[in-house]
Amino acid sequence: METRKVLSSLCYFSIFFAGFIFPFIVWLASSDSETKQHAKKSLISHLIPIIPTIFVVIAVVYEMVNYQNELPIFTIIAAIVTGLVWIVVVIYNIIKGVKVLITE
Repeated sequence: METRKVLSSLCYFSIFFAGFIFPFIVWLASSDSETKQHAKKSLISHLIPIIPTIFVVIAVVYEMVNYQNELPIFTIIAAIVTGLVWIVVVIYNIIKGVKVLITE
């Protein structure tokens, strides 16, 4: 198995063990353009769920400070959307990682 295929695939699979750090390091250190491209795509896909996660944290803090006795609808909706985004991103990274190993 080629090193670039393994590195490219590990960039996608790193969502389980290294987050966005591994693809970032591969993107900076690799000299192969195809590996760099996969590292950049996986880095972006690893960073996407951080945006709704920030909104959930803000929603939780806002609900705790302002609405202590009401049902936190915004927080519940934000948490559900964030969970769905995380699930989609993990599935996407698994599919892309397997495709890179199989097809290239």
